[in-house]
Amino acid sequence: MLRWHRDLLRRRHGNASCPKRPGRPRTIRSVRVLVLRLAGQNPNWGYRRIHGELAALGLKVAAATVWNILKEHGIDPASDRDHATWTNFLSSPSQAIVAADFFETKTLAGVTLYVLAVIEHATRRVRILGATAHPTAAWVTQLARNMVMDLHDAGAG
Repeated sequence: MLRWHRDLLRRRHGNASCPKRPGRPRTIRSVRVLVLRLAGQNPNWGYRRIHGELAALGLKVAAATVWNILKEHGIDPASDRDHATWTNFLSSPSQAIVAADFFETKTLAGVTLYVLAVIEHATRRVRILGATAHPTAAWVTQLARNMVMDLHDAGAG
């Protein structure tokens, strides 16, 4: 009777206690493809940056998992960032970088004016886009549009 009961329990619950495959399940294929795509499109990104981008997309993947995926496909997880210096960053697209800032000044009549100035990084040329006593978002937007059109015309001619 006891033997019959033991055999019954073994048949009924034997498979439930044994997992089909030992260890953790593999990472979902779509996540693996995305990791490889991000690494391919952004060669200067290391595994931590890719992990951060996946987290920003709402995917919960461990940094070590990203490391392992890259390593399995022959991609260096900690990519060489020697060439990605601040100086190189500023010099490569410097033709397209401008910095803008407001400053205030008083006229001889005592009126406070807010001046929008822009410096072009490539030429170090300073442009005064406009001055007003009451800057608004629409005013700044229009000045920016005008400047972009001027830069486009200067580049074409």
